[in-house]
Amino acid sequence: MRILHTSDWHLGRSFHRVGLLDAQAAFLDHLVTTVRERDVEAVLVAGDVYDRAVPPLAAVELFDRALHRLAAAGVPTVMVSGNHDSARRLGVGAGLIDRAGIHLRTDPAGCATPVVLRDAHGDVALYGLPYLEPALVRDEFKVSRVGHEAVVGAAMERVRDDLAGRPAGTRSVVLAHAFVAGGEPSDSERDITVGGVASVPAGVFDGVDYVALGHLHGAQAITARVRYSGSPLAYSFSEADHRKTMWLVDLGPGGEIEAERIDCPVPRRVARIRGRLEELIEDPALERHTESWIEATLTDPVRPTEPMARLCARFPHTISLVFDPERAPEDPGASYAQRLQGRDDQQIAEDFVAHVRGGSGPDERERTVLHAAFDDVRVDDTTREVAR
Repeated sequence: MRILHTSDWHLGRSFHRVGLLDAQAAFLDHLVTTVRERDVEAVLVAGDVYDRAVPPLAAVELFDRALHRLAAAGVPTVMVSGNHDSARRLGVGAGLIDRAGIHLRTDPAGCATPVVLRDAHGDVALYGLPYLEPALVRDEFKVSRVGHEAVVGAAMERVRDDLAGRPAGTRSVVLAHAFVAGGEPSDSERDITVGGVASVPAGVFDGVDYVALGHLHGAQAITARVRYSGSPLAYSFSEADHRKTMWLVDLGPGGEIEAERIDCPVPRRVARIRGRLEELIEDPALERHTESWIEATLTDPVRPTEPMARLCARFPHTISLVFDPERAPEDPGASYAQRLQGRDDQQIAEDFVAHVRGGSGPDERERTVLHAAFDDVRVDDTTREVAR
């Protein structure tokens, strides 16, 4: 059976306030085209369909169109809710659209009720584990301690029990939205440690033929049978080096796995550049990033004037600016009190300015401003003392 594994669409999300709905629509066009051209027999979406619990209307409409197109293609689709989704909202109407071949699995209690598909070699049972927040599902799974490993482990025990009662030779696939140990995270995933230790060991999923994971945004194989598809688009600059793909998985008659990465459309490349402002503006090696979304880290000892405007003149899609000035080495043996000894307020303030600028102190105009500020504070203090 040929399966297309994807996840973390995050419909409605923006990239540093740049809207991505058009790019997300282009990805869904690509997904449907891949389904048709590569003879896909099942589509798996391992959570985080939306970016937030109450998504914007435009994102809901985009999702609705995608469901209609997948149903029209006649290819069964199995989806689970992720930690960004509202399971209750995403699952509305699940029983009705199930008849159209769109199978939403958002209720933890139903994790051991598979979608059963058939191919020339027999049955394939697809089990959906939505995101399991330990504090909310501990009673459902009757676990003695709250934690991700405990609840995912309990859910998988139910899966294995159901699978054991099925005909011999039934192949199995699990969709899960979780942080599996050994996975490489990025900056754009929401922290899930609120429910205890975030990660679960890959061994929790033993006993099934393929595990289609969602949550981490980089495509990666934890083992040959346990894989993250990653997000189809970059949602943070930490993903600048990601190759955004889906997994095209061929599940053989005996549970054998062959997996191929299918590249997703790239609306605009993402790049991080670093250096002094003039160097970045003049460096010919950065020409390849002219049309990229840019995060620029400036290392100038003194903050340049109008850095964003000057960067945008060369890199018009610069959307993030970070300052990390080159710093002069300091005496590591000197204590804070020693460094302040013998300095008045004005000198301490000037030393602070020099510190944050990497050694370049205030100019004459700035010294005047600092001096006036301290004078005003002293006047206020004197006035309050007199009033008492």
